[in-house]
Amino acid sequence: MNPVKLPQRIVLRFKNTFAILVMSAVAGTCGAQTQSNLPNAPEPQADVTMKGFPKRLVQDQKAIWTSPAHIRIQDLDWLVPLAAVTGLAIATDRDAMLHVVPIDAKQNKRSIDASNVLTGGMVGGPVALLGWGELRNNPRARETGLLGTEAIVDGLVVEQVMKVAFLRERPAIDNANGKFFQTSVGIDGSFPSNHTLLAWSSAAVLADEYPSMLNRLLIYSAATGVSMTRVMGREHFPSDVLVGSAAGWLVGHYVFRRHHKESLDDY
Repeated sequence: MNPVKLPQRIVLRFKNTFAILVMSAVAGTCGAQTQSNLPNAPEPQADVTMKGFPKRLVQDQKAIWTSPAHIRIQDLDWLVPLAAVTGLAIATDRDAMLHVVPIDAKQNKRSIDASNVLTGGMVGGPVALLGWGELRNNPRARETGLLGTEAIVDGLVVEQVMKVAFLRERPAIDNANGKFFQTSVGIDGSFPSNHTLLAWSSAAVLADEYPSMLNRLLIYSAATGVSMTRVMGREHFPSDVLVGSAAGWLVGHYVFRRHHKESLDDY
């Protein structure tokens, strides 16, 4: 390590860390909106339908982007640890990519292929369940398909806005410095991971709809696999997938809690 460059890199990382701490407070607080002190869906809850899909998307986005207004003192119990871990991840991203993640073209390609397959499964799962629910007149499968798809679309909007806002370079650029706010990045920024955020958005709905221990283990293992393979493929830094996973889970969990029909719990 060149001692002359060290202070400049440390300053850059702390600037990046500050930006992500702010982002974590914004994105993370959408989880607080699942609490009972906020307005719930009308009682009795109506069935989730395709017709209501656009309206629900608008409601979701409004809730997500206005979530900072709902921060409460008790939310700091999980917001502070999330922000701290995110900051630590950003501070060690470059070292992880240079000294921990293998630089092997074949192995990296296999990881990328695996992440694409796993993400395809997580995105295709809700679509398949929607078709199954319609074919078999299964209300829970139908709702899971609709809410899973809704969470994925919500997650895609959040991910795209964050990419444009933070403009982070990918690991392959500039010796994995991972600089933020680089206009040359365009819409293909590294932060957060698209695959990871979409996979975890879907996973949160699937796991909440079918909450057995085995189902949760399988679903979250697949989502974790997406997160790990995006790093092992050298497509993203660890902090990219960390924030993508957290944001995706929060979005998916919010969509389920906001729109799930309680009467299906005994179905």
